[in-house]
Parts: sequence; C-alpha cells; structure tokens
Amino acid sequence: MTLFVLDTSVALKWILPEPDSPQALAFQDDVRNAIHEIIAPDVFAEEVAHVLTKAERKKVVPVGDAATHLRNILRNGPTLHPFLPLLPRAVEISSATRTAVTDCLFVALAEREGCEVLTADARMLNNLPGYPIVSLDSL
Repeated sequence: MTLFVLDTSVALKWILPEPDSPQALAFQDDVRNAIHEIIAPDVFAEEVAHVLTKAERKKVVPVGDAATHLRNILRNGPTLHPFLPLLPRAVEISSATRTAVTDCLFVALAEREGCEVLTADARMLNNLPGYPIVSLDSL
C-alpha cells in the first residue's frame, strides 16, 4: 500500500467535473481497494468546504449540496492530522519558496511521514520543485 498526502485539488475532482476527474476517481477507487492510503493536514476539511460553497455561489453545484459533498469527501477521504505541529516546518518552506503556508502544510506532512503529496495543482508543483510532490497525471 502506498501512502500519499492528498491535496484538496484531487479530492475536489471526485465531485466537481474537470478534465482530469477520471484520474481522480480512479485514484479514489484505488484507495477504496486498499492500494493507496491517504492522509492530509486537518486544514483539508476547511479547504474542501470553501471550494464547495464557492461552487454553490457560482451555480456549479446546487445550493445546499456543498454540505452533502463535504460529508462524502470527509467520510471517504484522508485521515486528518493536526496542522499545528506541522506549522513551523510549513513556515520554513513558505519563507524559502514564497508559497502559501497552507500548501506547505501538505508538504510538511509528507516530509514527516516519508511520502509524497498527490496534487492536481500545477501552481503547487511549479512553486515547490524538489519537494515530495507528485502530479495526479503521473499516476
């Protein structure tokens, strides 16, 4: 079983139709089949909720569906780890790379757990070269 830190960008593709949603759904099936194990810092839940409610405002999903989608993602999603112990390392990475601290929390967790962040966020990949990050497209 391969352990990944799951970036929010991948989990949201389980709900929101995007060009690489089929790859994200295939990865989700692999998680359900115990091929992969997924973890994330607990800010993952807030990030998912934010994007889903924004999708409601943009009428991408019906108003009221965000709560249901959030429950489904959290029920089938990563094991969440407290972000506070990761924060000092995330700040170091952020300062060195001029990248958002939130993104760096995912990297700090991957470093601590000796695994990679799985992302569909090109900006994260571009801003953090040399860190343990892999693209959804590469699976």
